[in-house]
Amino acid sequence: MIEIQNLTKHYGPIKAVNNLNFTVEKGEILGFLGPNGAGKTTTMNMITGYLPSTSGTVKVCGYDIGEQPAEVKKHIGYLPEIPPVYTDMTVKEYLNFVSDLKKVPRSERASQISDIMEIVQITHVQNRLVGNLSKGYRQRVGFAQALVGNPEVLILDEPTVGLDPNQIIEIRKLIKDLGKEHTIIFSSHILQEVSAVCERVVIINKGEIVAIDTPDNLSQNLGNVSRFSIKIEGPQDEVAKALGEVKGILNIKWSSSDEENVVKYIIDSEKDMDIRKPIFLKMAELGHPILELQSVGMDLEEIFRILTTGEKENSQVQDLEKDSEQDEEQNSEQDVKKNAEEQKNAQLQDKNEKVKSKKKHKKEKKEVE
Repeated sequence: MIEIQNLTKHYGPIKAVNNLNFTVEKGEILGFLGPNGAGKTTTMNMITGYLPSTSGTVKVCGYDIGEQPAEVKKHIGYLPEIPPVYTDMTVKEYLNFVSDLKKVPRSERASQISDIMEIVQITHVQNRLVGNLSKGYRQRVGFAQALVGNPEVLILDEPTVGLDPNQIIEIRKLIKDLGKEHTIIFSSHILQEVSAVCERVVIINKGEIVAIDTPDNLSQNLGNVSRFSIKIEGPQDEVAKALGEVKGILNIKWSSSDEENVVKYIIDSEKDMDIRKPIFLKMAELGHPILELQSVGMDLEEIFRILTTGEKENSQVQDLEKDSEQDEEQNSEQDVKKNAEEQKNAQLQDKNEKVKSKKKHKKEKKEVE
């Protein structure tokens, strides 16, 4: 449906986009991610024909954007980050205006606009001025204009930016529904939205692709270890020591659980080594029941951070480390208090001994006299 080959854009000596290559299959919702200034919007503008490329090709539905731009634009609906709406028009007037620009046959306009307004749920505001609508409804009007002409491909640049949580959920559902009949490229800084909506992601950094895959595959392939979360009932020291003896386990972190005598452990093991059976046998031997065991992968936010900054850290492990540090601090404070109390008691005892000794000395002196 969309084929991008060696796509490049230079602004003088600056390479905004450098040699991008990827495809988007028919009916796919593709997440397009990258930090600010990575080249996302520039790439989208080249795909839609709003910006010429320095080199490379973009084909949409078999048409080359460089050679047949008019044909390509017939097959694309584009929602920029700021919806291109006219605030002094009513919703219906604006959609009629867009239909005229996209050369939708007059005989089809009324029914098509009616269907689109029903899909994006703006029928009840069709006679209101766009300028009087909330940001969420303006975004819906932006979606509506992208759907005019029934394009096979939708390019959505930050469609949920500035929306409240309820509006984001509504737009997420709308994108999923549109994905049933359209091919979609969806750019967003809200990574949870991309995880919830997209089947595959392209991550770019400094104008170059750093990853193309499903979030699940990226999570499994990026790290050089396997990670498990496990809850075990039993003394922490004994369980941790036993886990450390299991072959293949590289690292163990733990934190307390809400359940009495139950500890949650995060275990890193050698990649592709299944440690579940030896852990089960070890705990069965000691009589400590395993209450929960599951594989823990990196979320899209951590994947994004690793690929775009090189920073590798895991929030779960961090939380466990913080818990451990807090426990150490509390233990340290308790030790300080205990030592101070012991020192105070020793001083008091020493003072009492001195008083007793003094009294005894006086008594002996009297007896001698």
